[in-house]
Amino acid sequence: MIPDINEVNNDIFINNLFNWIELEGKTKYDASVTQYEHCVQTAMIARSQKSSVGDVVAALLHDIGHLILNENKSKKDFLHDDLNHEIVGAKWLEKKFPKSVIESITLHVPAKRYLCGVDKNYYNKLSNASKMSLDLQGGPMNIKEQEAFKILPFHNKAIMLRKWDDDAKKKDLEIISIHDFKNDIILLLKDN
Repeated sequence: MIPDINEVNNDIFINNLFNWIELEGKTKYDASVTQYEHCVQTAMIARSQKSSVGDVVAALLHDIGHLILNENKSKKDFLHDDLNHEIVGAKWLEKKFPKSVIESITLHVPAKRYLCGVDKNYYNKLSNASKMSLDLQGGPMNIKEQEAFKILPFHNKAIMLRKWDDDAKKKDLEIISIHDFKNDIILLLKDN
């Protein structure tokens, strides 16, 4: 069951969130890693680059919409429609997390479209699932869409998150526990 985002005790909320991600994240979105492995790998990359706490948390939670929607490879209709996981996840998280986290998550899909529009080689770096979803999400951005994207306040953070997302699909990579990110979320929620 999806954790209660309105839980006022942050320790309880974070423990419930992490336990739910561990359980639901056993499914795969991409052929190489589980959704749990992907979210932890993404946050590990963000942390290794000495990113802000908000950017690390955005990296950790960027695909939570897939879990909320139960969107994964085991479904017969997987990648038949764009379910807007980035918007679903951001809408759920916005009740508790700061705008910088929410906007990075909301824009990580448009950032993929942007990068494919400005760099023709970027597409070749995408996983098969990301290539398939790109078509459903509108394909590479045209010049007009690129210009509109570049003026959004958090577009640079979203581009950074998108690149971490693409790099966080390493099969058999030894990862740390999701619980190692608890203090990051505590710090972020304390300031929010």
